[in-house]
Amino acid sequence: MRKTITIIGISVFILIAGFYVLNAYIYNEKQGDIEYVDIKLYYYKPSLDQGGGGVQRTRKGLVAVNRVLPKTDTLLEDTISLLIMGELTDEERASGLTTEFPLDGFGLIGSNFTDDSTTLEFSDPLDKTVGGSCRVAILWAQIDETSKQFQGVKEVKFFPEELFQP
Repeated sequence: MRKTITIIGISVFILIAGFYVLNAYIYNEKQGDIEYVDIKLYYYKPSLDQGGGGVQRTRKGLVAVNRVLPKTDTLLEDTISLLIMGELTDEERASGLTTEFPLDGFGLIGSNFTDDSTTLEFSDPLDKTVGGSCRVAILWAQIDETSKQFQGVKEVKFFPEELFQP
């Protein structure tokens, strides 16, 4: 009888251990397929962009912050979508970084690559990307600089062309 209980106990232990080992293997296999890549998002720091009359709102105030995204075939689109979510950490905000993103209703629809340029298509049904030349210049510059970190992107165009107009 003791021998039977011992055999059953060992069998149950082996089954449970085998289940956990198999489960860990399957989990790690699924996780191991994901490759991550470091990307940069460009936000604005007014203290770096001072001139006659105060804040100038030029590219001089752009600062890169590091993020990590899964490597995908749509990495540029994923990166721009993350940028326009406008999620700065408390530490980044405390250092003086700012952004007007997210803008109500504003979103990336897609991108199109041709030679050295890419066209980014956005939806802006509430016209949140228009108004004030300095304001729209920084919004445009944040997207432009963030896009140009990717190989082959030398020029960034926006569609529709009415976006980022003063």
